[in-house]
Amino acid sequence: MSERGSRRNTETNKIETVQIDGLVVMKLIKHCHEAERSGAAFVQGALMGLVSESDTKLEVTHCFPFMTVGDDTQDEDEFQLTMMRKLRHMNVDHQQVGWYQASQFANFLSPQLLESQLSYQTSIEESICLVFDTAKTEQGFVSLKAFRLTPEALKLVKEGDYTPETVKESNISYENLLTEIPIVIKNSHLMNALLLELEEQLPLQMGGTQFMDLGTSGTLETQLRVMMDSLDELNSESLKYNKHQQLVLKQIQDKNKYIQKRAQENKQRIDRNEDPLPAEDINKVFKPIQPPSRMNPLILSGTIQNTSEEVSEFCSQSMAKLFISEPL
Repeated sequence: MSERGSRRNTETNKIETVQIDGLVVMKLIKHCHEAERSGAAFVQGALMGLVSESDTKLEVTHCFPFMTVGDDTQDEDEFQLTMMRKLRHMNVDHQQVGWYQASQFANFLSPQLLESQLSYQTSIEESICLVFDTAKTEQGFVSLKAFRLTPEALKLVKEGDYTPETVKESNISYENLLTEIPIVIKNSHLMNALLLELEEQLPLQMGGTQFMDLGTSGTLETQLRVMMDSLDELNSESLKYNKHQQLVLKQIQDKNKYIQKRAQENKQRIDRNEDPLPAEDINKVFKPIQPPSRMNPLILSGTIQNTSEEVSEFCSQSMAKLFISEPL
């Protein structure tokens, strides 16, 4: 991944608000929907902007998509550097402040996302990951969230050690893996005036009917299926960990039996005026059992939590629609 700036990690920098220009949101939505309709597996792009030094606010003023998978005409790092160089020549904010990714029904957590965000936050401490939910937006609810790795998660992902002992010592759970940053969408005064004028001129039948769409059963069913799949995978991970615990317990019992048998044999040899058996490294006889990685359980638990929150919010909005439509 290319170098994205000269700002390094500092303890004083802390982003509390992300301000995004309305044009950036429109570009992002257009790219994500068009890429998903074309069958793209991953929809990602770069965020450009600047950091306000007076307050802890990150401003996103421009964005551009990454190269599509399978396009070998140019290297990815070279492509990003070329784009930033051209933006600089056009007097556009060329400082990269993060990246964005499309998802469906809050199903965005993955090892690749954590590693990518680690790379960004290591290069530029203020970097964010912007997640856009295309499926929810199609139902009339614009879902745009900004995330950053917490200091504990940053250290854990950097070390790459996801053993149960390390995760426990780091005090990491799915709840403090990522922190969400509030988003504010900003438009110019002329743009706000144009939007108000268009709202008055645009009839309801020409647009906006999706906001009153009462057919929410399909979306809710898809969200619940995503949650059920995650629960099944989490259950499999729990069974795998329980099996590991049973193997460790059995090995401890075998070690104790071996030590007792060894001590008994040495006692008998001493009674026969024979030399005792030489001491052996118990770890060479019984090799330690490698514990399973706790990365997948952390990600699955976070996905289940995010999906649960999305289902709760979606159901609340659907109930509000039903109450509004009841007198009709």
